[in-house]
Amino acid sequence: MIDQTIFQIPRSPLSKCIPLLVLVISVVFVSCTPKSVYQDYVVDVYQTSQAGDNLKLISNDQAEITTTKGKKISLRLLPEEELQKYYGFGASFTESSAWNLATIPVDLRKDVLTRLFSPTEGAGFSLTRTHINSSDYSNNHYTYVEEGDEDLSTFSIYEDMKGFSGEENEQVLGVELVEPKYDIIPMIKEASNIVGADFNIIASPWSPPSWMKTGETAEMTNGTLLPKYYGTWAKYLSKYVSAYAEQGIDLWGITPQNEPLHAHDARWDSNGLTPKQGRDFLRDHLGPQLVQDGHLNLDDLDAGLRVLIYDHNKSTMNDYVTPTYEDPEASKYAWGTSFHWYASSELEEHNWYAQELETLQTTWPDKGMIHSESSIDIDVDDPIGQYWRESTDYAGTFVPFDTYAFDIITDLNHGAQGYIEWCIILSNQGQPNPYDNFNSAPVLINPVTDKVMYTPLYYLLSHFSKFIRPNAHRIGLEGEEIEGVIYTAAKNPDGSIAVVIFNRNEEVHEISITLESTVYEMQIAPKAIQTIHVRSK
Repeated sequence: MIDQTIFQIPRSPLSKCIPLLVLVISVVFVSCTPKSVYQDYVVDVYQTSQAGDNLKLISNDQAEITTTKGKKISLRLLPEEELQKYYGFGASFTESSAWNLATIPVDLRKDVLTRLFSPTEGAGFSLTRTHINSSDYSNNHYTYVEEGDEDLSTFSIYEDMKGFSGEENEQVLGVELVEPKYDIIPMIKEASNIVGADFNIIASPWSPPSWMKTGETAEMTNGTLLPKYYGTWAKYLSKYVSAYAEQGIDLWGITPQNEPLHAHDARWDSNGLTPKQGRDFLRDHLGPQLVQDGHLNLDDLDAGLRVLIYDHNKSTMNDYVTPTYEDPEASKYAWGTSFHWYASSELEEHNWYAQELETLQTTWPDKGMIHSESSIDIDVDDPIGQYWRESTDYAGTFVPFDTYAFDIITDLNHGAQGYIEWCIILSNQGQPNPYDNFNSAPVLINPVTDKVMYTPLYYLLSHFSKFIRPNAHRIGLEGEEIEGVIYTAAKNPDGSIAVVIFNRNEEVHEISITLESTVYEMQIAPKAIQTIHVRSK
């Protein structure tokens, strides 16, 4: 028998020229076969579009049925074909993010964190990152020890707890701080106290203290760690992990070095490590130190702190990780690889580096894969609209929303187990950043007026973080290729299924999704991303 229900979708006032959407759910039963576990499931469809939808639930609205027909996309879900496990999606805790939150009223700050970390009231971000010592999004350079302290007797993470004076740099001068004692650690603790919050943190160093390095061009900028300090720096990083644990923050992962190949012409905190130097530092110093201090479990790399090597652009990641993974004494400490997306305008030209991802996954199938950083420059005159049109920044000219959607889904379809954006919050000017390197972020705050903006990136990330929860698995999804359309699917521990589809074309597409004996039919608007959430009643 066929039970057919029609959900009619209203025309948005922001999209009068966009064809109406219609969702038709058809459930087919064959009496001689066992009842499908999915037979009584319901479907929710959420959409974000250039026309103005922002994670809008569209499947239960009422409107006239459109007669517009688009090219059909036929997909078949294979829920028993489980692939990689997901650890989460989110963005990063930086000092600049904490400073922005310190400028707004407490109730508004809690609302922002709820919108970011609650899985029911917000995005449910579940995998995040932070920096060890200062980064490019800190108010100034800082470390956790006094200069020349080789035995690390002065080590303290007080810098991450002490708050702000309001005089750190010119960009923060004159801005009223509602809570001057706010900082990275208070921000992480407050986020963890949001009802339902469930997130993990990867920590990454941008630079060791200058006195441990050679070849710098400015304080903590460029150059490389002196070999005689490899052991000291390993102890320093392990002390950081211990100190955060003492604050009730158990780190999920650590990278030995952020962007180890960007240490010649950087304008901010940076440190170079060649592939062989990275291998030697992990094998002979960092790995043994983390084991000695009880942070890393060699019998089960998932049971303790995870070490993710590389942490730089995915275009060259295979060349970098090979020396470490080919050396069993180094590889035994490495949980996996973290990578960035930079050179955004080249991503599509290189098919989002799908081949490099495929090579990494197939060559080292026992190693994890996490996208750990991406960002774009902010257009302060059009911080929302810039995501939907061609924008030009350090990486060339590209459409940010399209680039993010294709990059995320390509990464997932080629083995990535999580995706982390850089700063979670910045000002409406992309500040503070002492290096005039102003980025956008999921959340932008005007620190003078207290206005909060949720950018299209916030909603795009939410399509994944809210519906693909920790410990979900990517599942098989068969379908035809259509230019400008990309999709992926995952099954959550509770049995629900999330299908994420992005349509960058200027036309409507009809979608047919088959799940065992059930067929779901719907339309996706032009320039839109949808999450189709199949769940029990």
